[in-house]
Amino acid sequence: KGSVYKLKVYFNLHFATLQDTFKILYCDLFKDDSCPKCEYGWEQHGRQCYYFSISSSTWSESRDECRQKGGDLVQIDSREEQVKHTFWIGLTDSEKEGTWLWVDGSPLNESLTFWIHGEPDNWTWYNPDGEDCVRMGEKAGAPDLKCWFDLSCKYTQRRICEKPAETGHFTLQCV
Repeated sequence: KGSVYKLKVYFNLHFATLQDTFKILYCDLFKDDSCPKCEYGWEQHGRQCYYFSISSSTWSESRDECRQKGGDLVQIDSREEQVKHTFWIGLTDSEKEGTWLWVDGSPLNESLTFWIHGEPDNWTWYNPDGEDCVRMGEKAGAPDLKCWFDLSCKYTQRRICEKPAETGHFTLQCV
């Protein structure tokens, strides 16, 4: 039991040292950088940052979690933002059936959609309220990245959060 305690103390000491070293290197590397950056755990594409969750939540919980991280559910504005995995995206018709709005309130650009054939369908078999939220599905051979489908907002899925990359903002306090 004593050797486990010593190992724990040793680990904690070295972990704290590694954290301090990382902080020094990180701050030194980016202190004068004016290029937009994403915080640790986010992926950067252009001037946007994306967080791909590994946990699943309902659409509303997913949106809340994205907002807590300083972003929102992803809004697909280009083909490059379309991926082949299953995630909630920030598109819903919960205000008015058939009127698809992004989380920022802007309407869906009908010339840039990725609905799979036959979607959206507001299917009510499992949920009498229908399907008001959009999940990016697996491409599974669908041509031209067509893999969106509407789904009940109560299902749990992973999420993609999006926020702008920031200049001169760091999650670590640099002194």
